[in-house]
Amino acid sequence: MADRSARASSRTDREISHPAFAAVYDLLPNALLLRSHREWLARDLSGRVLEIGAGDGAMFPYVAGENVEYHAIEPDPHMRRRAVEAARDGDFAVDIRGARAESLPYPDGSFDLVIASLVFCTIEDPDAALEEAARVLKPGGEFRFLEHVRAGGWRGRGQDLLDPLWTRAAGGCHLNRETVPRFVSHDAFALEEVERVRFGVFPVTPFVRGTLTRTGSGARLLG
Repeated sequence: MADRSARASSRTDREISHPAFAAVYDLLPNALLLRSHREWLARDLSGRVLEIGAGDGAMFPYVAGENVEYHAIEPDPHMRRRAVEAARDGDFAVDIRGARAESLPYPDGSFDLVIASLVFCTIEDPDAALEEAARVLKPGGEFRFLEHVRAGGWRGRGQDLLDPLWTRAAGGCHLNRETVPRFVSHDAFALEEVERVRFGVFPVTPFVRGTLTRTGSGARLLG
């Protein structure tokens, strides 16, 4: 067990830095395709909000003007620099930290809402990150997500074959993460909604979005 913990710590202690991917990220055709889904993530915000993996700050325009205290983490310094610039250019008040999702620098029960937008495909230890999201959420708080996940059939098998090359080229992104089962089976959350959304092309498809609620006792409340 100690060796396993040491290996996990070693993975999450490594610096995340993908300057080439950060440089071309703005050129990817994401903004228009993702607009309605980012609006969905930002709907009816209130209280203290944490965004896990802010990237280049693409969510900020959808949150600006809302009456919230907004926090964000982004471990990649190249992406984080872009996020800081986006916040400054948009006159958007946000506390951006260079932390990792597996070790959030916030006390238990700090937030009313946690947002994850296209980030669990990249996080090195997604189980640890989900535990941290549960820890920092208040009972009754929401976890909202938009993620691309492993497809079924031949598409899934194709993603498995492409994943090693894709991960190196796309800043650590994995094509074949089984994200939804991980989310909905966690004992600290109750599933409110989950749906597949119709956009994306192979190999980065399908996409899912959904909402989980932090339970008060940690008991599983899936109905």
